[in-house]
Amino acid sequence: MNFCSILRASLAETILDQIGDAVIYADARGTIMRWNHAAAARWHGFEAAMTNGVMKLQGRPTLTRATHKTGRKLYVEMTFALVERQAGGSERGAVAVARDVTERIEQQKSRARRESPEGA
Repeated sequence: MNFCSILRASLAETILDQIGDAVIYADARGTIMRWNHAAAARWHGFEAAMTNGVMKLQGRPTLTRATHKTGRKLYVEMTFALVERQAGGSERGAVAVARDVTERIEQQKSRARRESPEGA
C-alpha cells in the first residue's frame, strides 16, 4: 500500500468516526465488521438480503424507533445498502446509515396537533 492509499484510508476512517450519523457494516454472515461511534445495530431483513441479493427498501430511507444508550426513545431514519465485490458480483455484506431525526419528528407532531381542530 502506498502513502496516498494510506492517507486516503486514514482520512476515510477519520470522517467515519466523526460524522453524526450511525454507519454499520456487516459481512455476508452478519458479523458486524465496522461501525462508528454513533452506530446502533438493527438488522431486520439482513438474512433475506444476503440470501436474495435484494433489500426491501433498495436504498430508500425508513423511519423506525430506537433506544439511545441512555434509555431515551429516538426516531431514527435508516438507509440500508448491499456491498458487492464488484458490479454484478456476489454480496460482501451490507451497510446501514442511521440518523437521529427525533427533533424533526417531534416538531412535525407538535405542528400537526396545533393545526388540527380541537376534538379531532
